Amino acid sequence: MDNADYLKLLFRLTEEAGRVALAQQDNISYSLKPDSSVVTQTDLAVSRLVRDGLRGLLSGPDHILIDEEDHDHPEYLDQAFLDKVPYIWVMDPIDGTRSFSNHLPSFGISIGVLKELKPWLSIVYLPLMDELFYADGTSAYYLRRPFGSSPQPVMIQPVDQEITRQSVFWANDTMIKQYDWDYGLCQAMHYSCAVFDLCYPAIGRGCGSFFNSYIWDFAGSWPIYEAAGLKLRAVDSGKTIDRLDASFFQREGTNTWRVAGHYLLSSERNFPLIKAALPPRT
Repeated sequence: MDNADYLKLLFRLTEEAGRVALAQQDNISYSLKPDSSVVTQTDLAVSRLVRDGLRGLLSGPDHILIDEEDHDHPEYLDQAFLDKVPYIWVMDPIDGTRSFSNHLPSFGISIGVLKELKPWLSIVYLPLMDELFYADGTSAYYLRRPFGSSPQPVMIQPVDQEITRQSVFWANDTMIKQYDWDYGLCQAMHYSCAVFDLCYPAIGRGCGSFFNSYIWDFAGSWPIYEAAGLKLRAVDSGKTIDRLDASFFQREGTNTWRVAGHYLLSSERNFPLIKAALPPRT
């Protein structure tokens, strides 16, 4: 398979997954995981759909799948193992499950493919917004009405938004609990969906975001925000996430595959400005 074949597969699976999510949104049943996060029957249905669609690839040694709903594979967090796998698929069947379970539009379907540990292909679909982001291995694009009769991809270009009082920075629960925010810089808002927080700044809808979630929360967005010249940088050190490195993640309990630390998505120029506006609570 070449890039185009993989991308066609991604689009087909995402379109089918979107139909499932839209069909089930008015009749949602949910439960709580051990970490008190929400899971719905739609998360599980989309997970099965994509896993079935990738079955042929996953049957061989060159492909693995890290799936939020089936990620109990401790061997995957061994760097020596990861170094030997050419293609690593990472999926969040429904990102923003709590929003989805409350019939809110801020949820998405996210699939990323890493090639030799670096972001390569990806697709992020926001079904109720009817918006889609994708990366083809060379560039990244934004689409409205992606599964309509004549979608028009818009190439994502580097963006370095000047922060003004009109700007928006995307927050999350951890930021609100552990940090103060200097509203003199700009407004901080809360979408409760990582793919919104990471993809929207790539098209100028926000100057950046706060991130401390899991690999499946950023893998699909990774080549998209990088195409816009944005990076995830550690709040403490400024170190960027540029490749899949097992040392970036927690390894125990319900937090397996969660990044070990707090990160800011931003341009290089805006990182120190945002960090200065984010003092830890005392």
